Amino acid sequence: MSEQALQVQTLAEWGVNLQFVICARCDWRYLLPTDSPLPRCPHCFQTNLTVLEGGELPECRPELIVPFSAKGQVIDSALRQFAEGIPYAPHGLDDATLRARLFPVYLPMWLVDANVEAAWQAEAGFNYQVVSHQEQFEENRGGWRSREVNEGRIRWEPRIGQLRRVYQNISAPAMEEAKTLKSQLGEFDLSQPEPYQPDKIERASVRLPDRQPQDAWIEAAAAFQAIGSEEVKQACAADHLRQFRWTATFANRNWTLLLLPAYTTYYLDDDGQPQPVMIHGQTGRVTGSRRASMQRAQRSSLIILLIGLFTFLLGLILGAAAVVIPPLAPFAILGVLVGLPCCLAAFIPISLAWDFNRKQAPPN
Repeated sequence: MSEQALQVQTLAEWGVNLQFVICARCDWRYLLPTDSPLPRCPHCFQTNLTVLEGGELPECRPELIVPFSAKGQVIDSALRQFAEGIPYAPHGLDDATLRARLFPVYLPMWLVDANVEAAWQAEAGFNYQVVSHQEQFEENRGGWRSREVNEGRIRWEPRIGQLRRVYQNISAPAMEEAKTLKSQLGEFDLSQPEPYQPDKIERASVRLPDRQPQDAWIEAAAAFQAIGSEEVKQACAADHLRQFRWTATFANRNWTLLLLPAYTTYYLDDDGQPQPVMIHGQTGRVTGSRRASMQRAQRSSLIILLIGLFTFLLGLILGAAAVVIPPLAPFAILGVLVGLPCCLAAFIPISLAWDFNRKQAPPN
């Protein structure tokens, strides 16, 4: 069977008509329903997606999917909180526009099962209390006093043993950006995934893995070891464990593709460049760049300055006319007194926008 025929057959296994698409700017690759118009890239929003001929599918279709649980009012409230409090926000950085541009996307994650046999060694730590006495001089009580002190310490004991376990659903990254996205969005609750159903992705895009199982095994092996370390700690009834090392063999590895829910949207900055915003599909946590528009601030400053100059100059003109028409003198003084502070206030919008942008740290 040719590679193209195999590819069509594999796509058919997803249960919905899909097409490969790619962003020429950020190189993110997706599966998108064939009847969907090609949108902007849900990651960078810099350009429209284009059809990719001969795209590569992951080694297996998804078996599990974490459903979207953040919807409706949760998303509206999250976007409102993200957009509020920004002085002179760029046009489009408001909850209504962000909501209108919202696009669902599933992010991939690998899950791996394996039978583990390992010989391990470690130092188990056990908490205990030491009672000692401290002498303290208390002048108001007439001399030295002895005070009992309980001091917590740890007793370390070497341990060795064998471990045989079947571990299931150990997570491993399926994207190069997995660590960054995790720090930005936070953890996903993987305790109640649902079996994959084709209708779940009919109105969403699926980000394709760019790390295959063999590339993700290093992180998976480290996760196996961390879980094994915790089980050894519990088996030793220890309060602490250190210097854990094991020599492990892994049999019957089984990889599963899991899809994680997220929303993406964007707004345009002063240069007309899209600024992506991403929302956690379970918690509604929003991450993205929050920036004030210096262009809007400058326009506001210019308007205030022109009003101030006009009022100040009008005051001067009325002052000159007051030499001939004395009743104009109070208006001249008022014009000067109002115009001068107004000119000085023209710097406030620029200062507010600049200070806000200066305090904004890059999204975590």
